[in-house]
Amino acid sequence: MKALAWPTVSKIVSTIKLPSEQWRVAARTRLDSLTKPPGSLGMLEDIAAQMVSIRRERSAEPLRKAVYIFAADHGIAVEGVSAYRTEVTRQMVLNFLAEGAAINVLAKLHHVQMNVVDVGVNADFDAEAGLLSCKVRKGTCNMLLEAAMNEEELAQAIGVGIELAAQAKSRDESLLAAGEMGIGNTTAASAITSALTNTPAALVTGKGTGLSSSAQARKQQVVEAVLRKHLFADRMNSKEPLEILRCVGGLEIAAMTGLMLGAAQHEIPVIVDGFISTAAAAIAFAIAPQVHSYLFAGHQSEEPGHRVLLEYLGLRPILSLNMRLGEGTGAVLAMPIVESAMHLYNEMATFASAGVSEAKE
Repeated sequence: MKALAWPTVSKIVSTIKLPSEQWRVAARTRLDSLTKPPGSLGMLEDIAAQMVSIRRERSAEPLRKAVYIFAADHGIAVEGVSAYRTEVTRQMVLNFLAEGAAINVLAKLHHVQMNVVDVGVNADFDAEAGLLSCKVRKGTCNMLLEAAMNEEELAQAIGVGIELAAQAKSRDESLLAAGEMGIGNTTAASAITSALTNTPAALVTGKGTGLSSSAQARKQQVVEAVLRKHLFADRMNSKEPLEILRCVGGLEIAAMTGLMLGAAQHEIPVIVDGFISTAAAAIAFAIAPQVHSYLFAGHQSEEPGHRVLLEYLGLRPILSLNMRLGEGTGAVLAMPIVESAMHLYNEMATFASAGVSEAKE
């Protein structure tokens, strides 16, 4: 593929380093020396070891948390694949800015810097306070009829996420969450999931934000038609991830892909949210497998495709709360768990320092 996105992405991929295995081993050694039975903190120990391998000598420093919510519309929405009308994307962006959404409540509660990014909403906004205007175009094309994006639009959208990751690094943000808002984006995520994992569309296409059973069946048919149109074309035979993203993805999914690639380049861990966020993570992983070591799965949503993607990525969800909201809510909810793991790692006494006898062999 000779997309305009590839030179930039290729350069980033070549500079992504794996986290330090030496620090991971040292972290495991310390975890085993703490005043508890070995492994008794379960997944918290895995989280701590992964974070230490990424953060190394800065592991004891407080985390600076931020969530990035990418908003964009989807041309496929005109096919009746969502329970909500397309203007809800614009309305929810305004709700984010007015601090009235679930993500606002959670971000405030857990002291997470919130960033709302317009990468492709089909509306014009005034100079709204707090909105990052990075619009590539007003929504994708209807992927049932043509590719969702052209190569230049794909490159621009990925570039938005890459640039925001660089800005996060400059602000010393050390734990990011990736969220989204976009009517129709579960359809795009379903198509991406089916294409990447070779899973039938019917098994990865759920009810989204609340479709009826008959509407869900219609949505599955649309996804199948989209895949037939794009995935059997000559250039798609190899299922190259950037081409999948261009043909059946979304502007916000492309921007999240860029954020995850850029965060890995700058050695910043990212908590992915639900189905759509994880679709972006899967594209980033398919492009650069080393990205995996910088990712945490905030939760497992109710969308059937989300489980398929988590298995594809080899990620174990931190939470399972039967959520299907998006916005980054599940990722932000998982942030205190990551913080707890790091506090336990840094502040618990060891058997030696506490004068506690270890278990008999």
